[in-house]
Amino acid sequence: MKQFFAKISRRTWIIIGVVAVILIAVIAVRSRGSNATTFQTVPVERGNLVASIGATGSVRAKQSAVLIWQTTGVVDSVNVEVGTRVTHDEVLASLDKNTLSQNIILAEADLESAKKALEDLLSSDTARAQALRNVDKAEAAYEKAYNWRVQLNGKIDIEDTYYEFGVLKVRKYKGYANAETIADADENLALTKAQLEDARRAYERLQNGADPADVASAKARVAAAQSTLNMAFISAPFDGTITQAEPSVGDQVSAGKEAFRIDDISHLLVDLQVSEVDINTVSVGQAATLSFDAILGKEYHGQVVEVGQAGDPVQGVVSFVVKVELTDPDELVKPGMTAAVNVVVEEVKDVILVPNRAVRVLNADRIVYILENGLPKQVKVTLGATDGTNSALVGGDLKEGDLIILNPPSFSGPFGG
Repeated sequence: MKQFFAKISRRTWIIIGVVAVILIAVIAVRSRGSNATTFQTVPVERGNLVASIGATGSVRAKQSAVLIWQTTGVVDSVNVEVGTRVTHDEVLASLDKNTLSQNIILAEADLESAKKALEDLLSSDTARAQALRNVDKAEAAYEKAYNWRVQLNGKIDIEDTYYEFGVLKVRKYKGYANAETIADADENLALTKAQLEDARRAYERLQNGADPADVASAKARVAAAQSTLNMAFISAPFDGTITQAEPSVGDQVSAGKEAFRIDDISHLLVDLQVSEVDINTVSVGQAATLSFDAILGKEYHGQVVEVGQAGDPVQGVVSFVVKVELTDPDELVKPGMTAAVNVVVEEVKDVILVPNRAVRVLNADRIVYILENGLPKQVKVTLGATDGTNSALVGGDLKEGDLIILNPPSFSGPFGG
């Protein structure tokens, strides 16, 4: 036997080896072909389905402000620190009065003076009483001018007293008045009538209190003085929490230097970019779930509070801004964190569920395969809402209990391509 193998040439051995390799490859291919005919199936079931769209965004406060100094000075007091809850108009820090400019120092006196003037205007009755007296004087002057003009219409023999440079003088008129005297009387009558109307209007404005225009002017002076004085302080523009605090007592600051950041963290929002494909399924009031990489093992809830009505192209895709507000935030959620958000856009109950992995597209139709008598059968389906794993069956000849094929055939043949 050994001699027999010795007689076989090297070339013959090479040919035998190549043939053996080919036979092994053929056996392996046939083995894989027979395995491909083993289908993975699951029975068709009914159930509930929650359709949602997912997006990511950063958490932000509903209200947020960076507060800066309005003037130059030395910090005299700091009343808050990071994490302090503050209320609207609460003073957060102030500057030393001795380091302020002169106009700010004088604003305190201007403010008190302006407040007193406003108070006098609103509470004093002097202006109304003076206006009434002015009406009486104007009526007397008009009556005298009127009577004088009437007398000039006929023959006259009268004396008229008047003052000239502080000296009382007497004018005498006899016979008929000339044209110049009548014209002068007409002008005087028109003037006294206009003065009477002005006096009456002024009194009417004061009948129910101070003149509104005077009150508005006095309030403006108070506001101007207060605004100048406020440059020495930093106060909270709304209720919130101090999230950044820069100043310390003794710091030299200048106009424009940042002092604090305040955020209303009781109301937290996430701005999402939703594509134009999905935007019409989103509406105000829809529920959402949120998760954070920084907060493991905890899920939060939210609600859509605003849906953008104009889209912007982002990397070639038109997106719309959707605002989601957290409904159960806690101290772990902080502005700036990245949130993964799922907005529930539709919820359907008691429907036939079709696994998405089983669906194929053939000639623009969606199809699935079911196993019937050991062979795959093609079924055309119409699908509705999806949760990413399953879709709701809207139309098609599928029923509960059918064995749907999860790995349908991918070859051309009697069962489709």
